Amino acid sequence: MYNKILVALDATRADHTILEHVSALARTFHSSIVLLHVADGWAARLFGEDAVSPEIRDDMAYLETVRVRLQGEGLNVEVELAYGEPADQIIQWIETKGCDLVAMSTHGHRFISDLLYGSTADKVRHQVSVPVLLLKAR
Repeated sequence: MYNKILVALDATRADHTILEHVSALARTFHSSIVLLHVADGWAARLFGEDAVSPEIRDDMAYLETVRVRLQGEGLNVEVELAYGEPADQIIQWIETKGCDLVAMSTHGHRFISDLLYGSTADKVRHQVSVPVLLLKAR
């Protein structure tokens, strides 16, 4: 049912919520998991893949740590780092590389915060044609 699950991570404690659920799904359906984090700092937005910064090194180290942990649990896991505006990059990844399910944690902002900051999850769920699993972070 879900051959490839894209998990959008934001390198916060919210990731634990979605990873717990996706790990169980992946085991059930023998799915592969792609962990995607979008570096959105000034260097990432300005230089894209050519960006070099402590933030980007930390982002990649975080992805590798999660990958190793999940692979240690017997899951098939890949990591990808994208650069720029998170919602746009997640949507572009889905359109170009494809997946059967997108999984994301939400932070539970309400009205004013969403108006000011936008909602990555909301933008993604309205613009992709694959199922989207959204879980509110604990």
